[in-house]
Amino acid sequence: MLSVRDRVQKQAKPKGFWSGMTHRAASGLIAGVLLAGTGLGTAAQAEEKVITAVMHSGLRVVDPVITTAHIVRNHAYMIYDVLVAVDENFKPQPQMASWEISPDKKVYTFTLRDGLLFHDGAPVTAADAAASLKRWGQKDSGGQLIFDVTESLEAKDDKTLVWTLKEPYAPLIDTIAKQSALPPFIMPASVAATPVDTSITSFIGSGPFKFVEAEYQPGVSVTYEKFKEYVPRSEPASWMAGGKVVNVDKVKWVTMPDSQTSINALLSGEIDYMEQVPVDLLPILEGSDEVVAEVRDPLGYQTMGRMNFLYPPFDNVKVRKAALMALSQQEVLGTLIGNPDYYKVCGAVFGCGTPLADETGAETLINGGDIEGAKKALAESGYDGTPVILMQPTDVPTISAQPIVAAQALRNAGFNVDMQPMDWQTLVTRRASQSKPSEGGWNLFFTNWGVPEINTPLINPMLNGRGNDAWFGWPTDPELEALRKDFIKAETPEEQLAVAKLIQAHALDVVNYIPLGQYLSPQARSTKLVDMIPSPVPVFWNVKKED
Repeated sequence: MLSVRDRVQKQAKPKGFWSGMTHRAASGLIAGVLLAGTGLGTAAQAEEKVITAVMHSGLRVVDPVITTAHIVRNHAYMIYDVLVAVDENFKPQPQMASWEISPDKKVYTFTLRDGLLFHDGAPVTAADAAASLKRWGQKDSGGQLIFDVTESLEAKDDKTLVWTLKEPYAPLIDTIAKQSALPPFIMPASVAATPVDTSITSFIGSGPFKFVEAEYQPGVSVTYEKFKEYVPRSEPASWMAGGKVVNVDKVKWVTMPDSQTSINALLSGEIDYMEQVPVDLLPILEGSDEVVAEVRDPLGYQTMGRMNFLYPPFDNVKVRKAALMALSQQEVLGTLIGNPDYYKVCGAVFGCGTPLADETGAETLINGGDIEGAKKALAESGYDGTPVILMQPTDVPTISAQPIVAAQALRNAGFNVDMQPMDWQTLVTRRASQSKPSEGGWNLFFTNWGVPEINTPLINPMLNGRGNDAWFGWPTDPELEALRKDFIKAETPEEQLAVAKLIQAHALDVVNYIPLGQYLSPQARSTKLVDMIPSPVPVFWNVKKED
């Protein structure tokens, strides 16, 4: 029998970078105790088709506009639909609506398809879509660029939405079709009227599952039930596009911070799916005929550090540069992932393996760091020992190692680091605070993006220089914004690449953020789950649960 690594390498080589695999594990007594507390494994569940999943994080925030957290995006795809969706070939397809573009490319007319209903039975209208898009456009990096050139967005009638631009904006359809970080999910207009800095309190969706609010335990479990009145498209499902056919009665997400417990529960049949399996635990799964471990997305994730530009010490570009010089991608990835089959040193802000990949400015990051250079740069920066409040999530394996490695490197370079442990959902909430670091704010945190979420300057949330309207960290960078507009105006792939290289160099020169390389995050599922869509975003339509 081939080893895990042998099988990974055998299956990965045709794709050139990453892989899929099949494995084994042991029993789940501890998991049984935890699951008993959530009401799982009952007779009622046995009578229904229920998928029980352990996702990468508990769900506490439920508004998909006020945060880019992946767990919130995943939740939103369960209960909301979108006008236009990208398929497995990265091509936008009609989802809730088809569209036409005027000859002068300034008027986009969307026509809603028949049968669209909200979960309360009300029809989805163009007015709902307009309100949802307007709220989304205040927060999303790409949406902001579209609304910069928007003359009007209004419902012509219940089925027709007209988006009129002041000037052509070629990436409009690609932007509203993107799968992350903030897809424009369609909500009732009354819900979308919620101020963008205030969380919604009504969860009436437009998608294939309904949110069971009565069973929601923030951070512990969340239940979704099939929306029987949802009318799927007739095309086959393809990533976020096509027919979202639900073949189960319910999907329940439960939180298990301990990965070993989750693996045991999966093998004992107490759960059906585990979104992220730490690479060092994959050998436990070796040889099982009842569990499949696989990689959903061959490009994987980029991990990175983000600084707060509003307060010392990282309001000083010289200090940011010193911090960048102190860090080594190899040390971060080696600690985070361990097995080099699953990671790649990569200094490209748009991700390696993408058309815009370039590594200008990342030389120290990809060559092991430069502690001595960092010490010198920090001394010359005027740094006065101001503490660096570094937020450390402790409950998500894919973001727990980076702060530890970074804290040591920064201390070696002369920084005063105050590393503060917390769970990921607390971090997600706290990173939105613009309070002083000494008053509940922060200076630095680490996060991950799927490469398809960052592969152009129009959708990469980190490459936004709009100050308070930018992503957490809030850099004010007019030069970056000018370069993004140059990218929009570029008419050929060659011209786009030339601008992208300028953005790469600029982003690393001002240290907009610190890219720390790419990695794969395997998932694991019971063999009872079949036809699960291998998309970068884990979705639960199309999948079937066999007896």
